[in-house]
Amino acid sequence: MKREQIEEKYKWRLEDIIDGDAEWEKLYAEMYKKFGCVAAYKGKLSLASSLYECLDTQDKWSMGIERLYVYSKMRQDEDGGNTKYQAMCDRAENLMIKASAESAFIMSELTVLPTERLIELSEMSLLSNYSYFLKEIARSKEHILQEAEEKLLAEARSFSNSFSDIFNMLNDVDLDFGEIKHNGEKIKLTQGTYGVIMHGDDRELRKKAFKHMFETYKKNINTIAATYSGSVKKDVFFAKIRKYKSSLEAALDGEDIPPVVYMNLLDSINGSLSALHEYMNVRRKALGLDTLHMYDIYVPIVAGADIKIPFEEACKVVREGLSPLGTQYAELLDKAFNERWIDVFENDGKRSGAYSWGAYGAHPYVLLNYQETTHEIFTIAHELGHAMHTYYSSQAQAHAQADYQIFVAEIASTVNEVLLLKHLLKTTSNTDVKKYLLSYYLDMFRTTVYRQTMFAEFEKFAHDTVERGEPLTHEVLSDEYFKLNKKYYELGDGNDDLIRYEWAKVPHFYRDFYVYKYATGMISAVCIAEKIINEGQPAVDAYKKFLSAGGSMSPLDTLKLAGIDLVKKDAFKTAFNAFAATLDELKKL
Repeated sequence: MKREQIEEKYKWRLEDIIDGDAEWEKLYAEMYKKFGCVAAYKGKLSLASSLYECLDTQDKWSMGIERLYVYSKMRQDEDGGNTKYQAMCDRAENLMIKASAESAFIMSELTVLPTERLIELSEMSLLSNYSYFLKEIARSKEHILQEAEEKLLAEARSFSNSFSDIFNMLNDVDLDFGEIKHNGEKIKLTQGTYGVIMHGDDRELRKKAFKHMFETYKKNINTIAATYSGSVKKDVFFAKIRKYKSSLEAALDGEDIPPVVYMNLLDSINGSLSALHEYMNVRRKALGLDTLHMYDIYVPIVAGADIKIPFEEACKVVREGLSPLGTQYAELLDKAFNERWIDVFENDGKRSGAYSWGAYGAHPYVLLNYQETTHEIFTIAHELGHAMHTYYSSQAQAHAQADYQIFVAEIASTVNEVLLLKHLLKTTSNTDVKKYLLSYYLDMFRTTVYRQTMFAEFEKFAHDTVERGEPLTHEVLSDEYFKLNKKYYELGDGNDDLIRYEWAKVPHFYRDFYVYKYATGMISAVCIAEKIINEGQPAVDAYKKFLSAGGSMSPLDTLKLAGIDLVKKDAFKTAFNAFAATLDELKKL
């Protein structure tokens, strides 16, 4: 469908960011003229007044450039083939890069200030909008090296980060998974078609695709193992150079997360695997199988229960599902639905998938490609969770402290999904739909919490191995992954040997100690949703404090505003109890 064929009410109104292309050009010229505005403060940042003026000037400049980039990029997302917006986006991005280079001296000057002075500056009312930023510099000073050493490490990053590029090039471009012969037809196997097949109901095809996929990785396992081993060694090297006790501590320190949170996750999971084993058995029985194999764990266990409704009706369902969050939240949802915050339908050239984004000073936006499925209804709730998190943060915080950390980025979106699911379960009388929803939730929990934690455990093993000075060969990696897979899923004969090579297809492993955040994010969201349902308004008020905190404090302190403390194990216990209770409901049906 052409974009012009879609009604205006289903298209986002980007004029709320910048009022058209002509205004974009005016703002671009204005922002371009500002080069030199920050550089004027070089050598003066030890004085509070000069520091404030410098940061405030940089802030206002970056806000303007942000509006330029967001507007042009979102216009480009409407139709990727529109060369006009491609060019505008490139111009905005280049402006952003040059402005960042001009501002680079700020960090260099601040890091050489004594810790006591940084703390003193952070506590001044004049610099209140930059308090957490300054405290973080003070906290990390012990891991910052001399200027010459920092320059050397910066140069090293230009090639030390290439392991991910090498893997992605191999995985996305060079690996050929060939064709599968099935029922007289040839099916081209790709990463995309593999996912579709694994969710399909043709078991023989799933088995063939599984075998074909992982035999390809097995043939290339030496190259992939060498690449990943190099990436892990790089992580260990930089952690040592920066005087961290481990690569785990180094990776988590960037968001001020202590390693105890990571270990709490691993310990809690290992104490709760029996529920996952039980779910695998329920899945086996529901599918009518003697043995559940690894290629059987993604196919839906309830067929024909999809909720197919038009977009307007889906919005109504989402609004009702999120009603526990109160009147103000509902009014904001109405604004999103009625004031064109959302780009709803697919059109030729439009970016696929879904996201929420925006520029400070304007409301957030949501991109969808809505289809009439249950998953798409949850996508609306999910992306609006991101949007409302951004809205509350932007309303409460200055630009410098409005952006929240990645560690908490998926919590608001998942809270919305859980609340919507609870609402649908409560309001439907259709047993098949209930079974579908319960299994949907269990699979969401399995893939986001159990699976990502298994990945996290594998990552820790790999880094610990290198830190002990032991070789990280493909046999060592594959044997450990196979052992973990058997522990997590306990499928017996269904634990197909080829699954030992699954680690070799996971791109997230090249971003050290990242995947655990998916698990802690969902665990936190489940706990918050449970509090909202069980405690009502006090929990809603606490949750809105979390939404409003932005980046004004550490992620763990932000979570504590909502009553979640991941340094303790209570939240993990609550989440796993919720999984077990959902499983019990499904078993009864």
